Amino acid sequence: MQPLYTAVKVNNEIELCEIDDMECKRLIERELLKNHISYYIRWPRPSIFNRKRTLCIICVHDNAREDAETIVRSICDEAGYSVRFLLKHSTNNYL
Repeated sequence: MQPLYTAVKVNNEIELCEIDDMECKRLIERELLKNHISYYIRWPRPSIFNRKRTLCIICVHDNAREDAETIVRSICDEAGYSVRFLLKHSTNNYL
C-alpha cells in the first residue's frame, strides 16, 4: 500500500541569487537565519573556464522570496558586494 502524497512532486524553491564572494555568503546566511527564512545553498559544478572561481546559489521557498530578496539587496547595497539575482524556479529532481 502506497500513500497518495508520495507520487506528488512539489518544487516550491526559488533560486534567489548567485554569489562568488564567501564573505557576502556568510553575511547573507546570518541575516536569513536571524529573520527565520529557510534556505539552502546549491554548489554548481565549476565550468572549464572558471575552475578557480567559487560560486554558490542561495535558494529559498517561494513564499519567502520577497523578504529574502530585500535582505540580500540591503546587504549588497550596504557593503558593496556584487550579487546576480536569478529569481527562477529551482530545477531539482527529488524523485
